[in-house]
Amino acid sequence: MVVTRVKAVDALRGFSLFGILMANLLIFQYGMYGKDMLENLSSLDTVSYYSLKVIIEGSFMPIFTILFGFSLIKMIESIRAKGKKSRWAIIRRGIGLLTLGFLHSFFIWEGDILLFYGMMIFCLLIFINRKPKTLIIWASILFIITCALMYGGDMLTPGEKAEIKAYNIEQTKVYSEGSYGEIIDFRLNAEIPGMKDDGLYILIMLFVSPLLYAPLFLTGMAFAKWQLFENVQAKLKVYRLALVLIPLAITLKVIGQFDHVLKDITVIAGQQILALGYVFLFMWIFTIKPTSKVMLAFESVGKLSLTNYLMQSVICTFVFYGYGLGLYGQMGVTLGIAFGLVVYILQCYVSTAYLKRFHRGPVEILLRIWTNFSWNGKVKKKKIIGSQEEFV
Repeated sequence: MVVTRVKAVDALRGFSLFGILMANLLIFQYGMYGKDMLENLSSLDTVSYYSLKVIIEGSFMPIFTILFGFSLIKMIESIRAKGKKSRWAIIRRGIGLLTLGFLHSFFIWEGDILLFYGMMIFCLLIFINRKPKTLIIWASILFIITCALMYGGDMLTPGEKAEIKAYNIEQTKVYSEGSYGEIIDFRLNAEIPGMKDDGLYILIMLFVSPLLYAPLFLTGMAFAKWQLFENVQAKLKVYRLALVLIPLAITLKVIGQFDHVLKDITVIAGQQILALGYVFLFMWIFTIKPTSKVMLAFESVGKLSLTNYLMQSVICTFVFYGYGLGLYGQMGVTLGIAFGLVVYILQCYVSTAYLKRFHRGPVEILLRIWTNFSWNGKVKKKKIIGSQEEFV
């Protein structure tokens, strides 16, 4: 069995990083809670803000999540193709991501996702050898359960709103004026709104959090087993038919911008359905223009996805936080989008130039060395199967 790298997946991963940056800019500028309580926006910023909320927020990280599940299966196939067992490689990959996520969230930015991905690897172990149909059934069941759990979850009391507002004011002062040490201290010690000092509450949250995105991981694993992103020309009809998901999802997300008991359900459902719609839309476009300059740029960014994801945090925290330029909350939504475009375009050029000399990014190399437990990052073969390239 020969496992080759899928160019369409690299390009899709690069595309998802663009949307992730656009969505994260609201958090970099206004904080995890502040982004949902913006006031006194200009007309232009209001349009930009709700465009981000509906078209982008919450629908590009799920693409990254789907591709994580996809790549996990491809990594396992690659290792097994060499006659090796994959169990310890999977465990090391999980530990590696947990370590990267901890370092990222502690030293750079609290909006990290790698820590969660590392944790999810261990939750996905029981699904590794399941058939695609089984994975989709479980994904559907978990999707329904998570949507149901969201019922009435975002109806804040006046007291809770006041608590969040006070937290945002304090965070804005610290993040815009504070030193690196003061920002880390705030991140570690500030009382987070809604987080009760209740062991049972925390235990419930730890149980619910993996459920929220488990459907996406499982869907990506099923896509890998179906080879849905390979031989894309033959699957053009499937991609086109799935485009109906986009208007459905956008309608749900628009409904979710208003306060009602079903708000969280419409938002979470809309976010995940829209992510699937974007996946199929992108693959449909890729089948038409696979070698266009835009697709090649996306592919370059996607091949260095971990490095580029972390660099987005480094750049944005320096620009917005007090130990850098201190522009926290000052740039505005529209100008923030323009700034994000500049950052991403630079990543496209730098990634393309870098890949002319190297095959993998520095973070990808380190994770690969640890995962495969070899200095050259390659899996030691028990027998020669043929040439292959593993996903990172």
